[in-house]
Amino acid sequence: MNTAPRPERVLFQLQVDPARLDEYRERHAAVRPEMLRAIEAAGRRNYSLFLRPDGLLIGYYETDDDAAAQAALAADPRTAAWEAEMAPFFVALDGDRPDQGAPRLPEVFHLEDQLAALDAAPPGPAGA
Repeated sequence: MNTAPRPERVLFQLQVDPARLDEYRERHAAVRPEMLRAIEAAGRRNYSLFLRPDGLLIGYYETDDDAAAQAALAADPRTAAWEAEMAPFFVALDGDRPDQGAPRLPEVFHLEDQLAALDAAPPGPAGA
């Protein structure tokens, strides 16, 4: 039985200025190494961004403690310049950094969690 804590899976949504999509893609083709290391040190992993042609940006990452990861990134001096450069790419949001104001989407289904629960459940009555 796996007793490891379940990571928090975080999905968020932002809106990139449609006039700046090409530049946004270019900036993310090779993110600065210090920013990559800051994200890693904060405890985020399996981090991906998906961008629709109209600028809708969906981000996903996993972490053991999202509040701690947010605080670590906010306190890390390596992130300040990157965040300042990226902020103008986004349609106005609340918060000092775009990811702080990004609406989080609640998870309503995860296949592996439900399969694990199914496998851990006691067998049902015959024919069930």
